[in-house]
Amino acid sequence: MPSEEELINNRLQKRLDLLEQGDVYPARVDRTHTTREAVTIFETSENENEDTDLKITVVGRVKSQRIMGKMAFIHIEDRSGQIQLHFSKDKLSDTFENLKLLDIGDFLQATGSLFRTRTKEITLSVDHWAIITKSLRPLPEKWHGLTDIESRYRQRHLDLITNERSQEIAFTRPKIVQLIREFFWTKEFVEVETPVLQQEAGGAAARPFTTHHNALNRDLHLRISLELYLKRLLIGGFEKVFEIGRVFRNEGVSTKHNPEFTLLESYEAYVDYKHVAKMVKELLQHIALNISGNHKIEQSDGTVIDFENGWQETTYRQALIDYANIDYTEHDSLTSLQTVAKNKGLSIPKDASWATALDSIMSTLVEPHLIQPTFIFDYPTELSPLAKRKPENPDLVERFELFILGAEIANAYSELNDPVDQRIRMNEQALKASLGDSEIELIDEEFLEALEHGMPPAGGLGIGIDRLVQLFIGEQSIREILLFPALRQRQE
Repeated sequence: MPSEEELINNRLQKRLDLLEQGDVYPARVDRTHTTREAVTIFETSENENEDTDLKITVVGRVKSQRIMGKMAFIHIEDRSGQIQLHFSKDKLSDTFENLKLLDIGDFLQATGSLFRTRTKEITLSVDHWAIITKSLRPLPEKWHGLTDIESRYRQRHLDLITNERSQEIAFTRPKIVQLIREFFWTKEFVEVETPVLQQEAGGAAARPFTTHHNALNRDLHLRISLELYLKRLLIGGFEKVFEIGRVFRNEGVSTKHNPEFTLLESYEAYVDYKHVAKMVKELLQHIALNISGNHKIEQSDGTVIDFENGWQETTYRQALIDYANIDYTEHDSLTSLQTVAKNKGLSIPKDASWATALDSIMSTLVEPHLIQPTFIFDYPTELSPLAKRKPENPDLVERFELFILGAEIANAYSELNDPVDQRIRMNEQALKASLGDSEIELIDEEFLEALEHGMPPAGGLGIGIDRLVQLFIGEQSIREILLFPALRQRQE
């Protein structure tokens, strides 16, 4: 078997031979029909007893070829599907010999009429044809795909060529994003764009990426959230606003996390977190219905998520009691939480805060049990510095998270709009940051000053698009639904 280098050299020579005849990489090509359109038109003409002798031109990548003396059959593929081409030396006396310069992976253009072969396959009888792109590097394993998972991620272009599942995922993701946009447009939300480079990376507790602006001679951060600028729009008079954009968090790389990801955030004036919960339920039902045709989504392991009858809700405190037998209100110190966690087999770092310790217990002992859509309402104030306190219990805030398949899908608040309370909580966060907690939200003075002009009561929502796509496509790894996920440097 020839080496890859020998195969490439052979294709380079074929390229030179083709260039002697003309341009093998033309800027423009003609196409009258996609392969699917061509097949459909022929089938329709057959069924209606119409003339099927229509001249069409198709283009696509060569998927297979069989040359048999004075005849050849080649399958080409475009985004819509594939079609068989029939080449006859009698009809193509001038160009038939050029088939020996053709390789799997090349792109070609063919014009002719459609007919059915003896095996009933719809086929294009070629009158004219040309190679419109000569590929120099052979495709992996003759179209059988990449066997190494990491190679699929590093060479996604090849994965898309050889893996139909990867193509399905790649084209379903933008459909889901479009459904989200249509949902918010229908509800009269205004879509906006806010800065990616920010003076202060606020709106979430995460470690930011830092860069330097040469002209301004100052350090800036890639945003970790969309929140604070969108709230400033509420202050400025917007009543319904949303953004879908990339955010960046300088954290771990795994099958569950990517340092850059797509986030949806929406804010609506004059509603609270309970209203937002109803809207989230409507949104997910809207997506499920348009993706699967009903309100049920099946996962790769056979688990069926029911977006019609599977909804559940509880409180943060009750969930910990039900699934971990822990009442956090009885453990008001870090030491007490560390002790109860140790009894459950968990290790809490000595330098953890009470809030991070509680969050760790929740994520380890409770969240894995939340398979069907489950709203967790009313979080401890320490966990949510931007949420409004509950009037009847200031130790809690009006916040919910939605969990499905053990993963957080949505996070929402009745937004804190008291500038004095907001400053107090941000000062507390800044103090924790000074004590070494790197994942603490810092003070954004511009936002606090804006808040002092008055922000209406509002409900805010955040949804990670990547996890949402994972859910509706049924993939376990976030890398499967990112076209180009972040990967660790390859060891040579």
